[in-house]
Amino acid sequence: MEFKVMHSNMQVDVFAYTVEFLSVNPGVEVHIGCDSQNYQNHTVYVTALVFRFPGQGGHVLYRKEKVKRISDLWTKLWGELERSITLAENLDKNCGLRVSKIDLDYNSDPSYPSNRLLSAATGYIQSLGYEAQAKPSMLIAAWAANVLCH
Repeated sequence: MEFKVMHSNMQVDVFAYTVEFLSVNPGVEVHIGCDSQNYQNHTVYVTALVFRFPGQGGHVLYRKEKVKRISDLWTKLWGELERSITLAENLDKNCGLRVSKIDLDYNSDPSYPSNRLLSAATGYIQSLGYEAQAKPSMLIAAWAANVLCH
């Protein structure tokens, strides 16, 4: 699965890179997040994998995907969740890595439309054995995905 390194845009195989990175940096937290942005005729999804050094920042890998525009908010946001879970499951299968957290770019405040998906998404993530985080928590992987989406 091809990803790029944030800031250098070097293309890497996410599985080989992850194994090597973790062998040199044991004990880092691993976060996954995804964000999407609609443009005129297409939707861009960015899935981010963040190796977080608590209190010292992180190292980001990402994958950008362009699909036909998705106008329905539920479908678009659920696509973010699916991409995050797919990456987490593949890292477990191919690297033996259990992801620390899956960051959801959904809001816990009911006044935001994304809140309607939060309960279902969190339940799904937890049923697979992962920890979910949502706004207003610090979401390093969702933040990275958002930056790379724009």
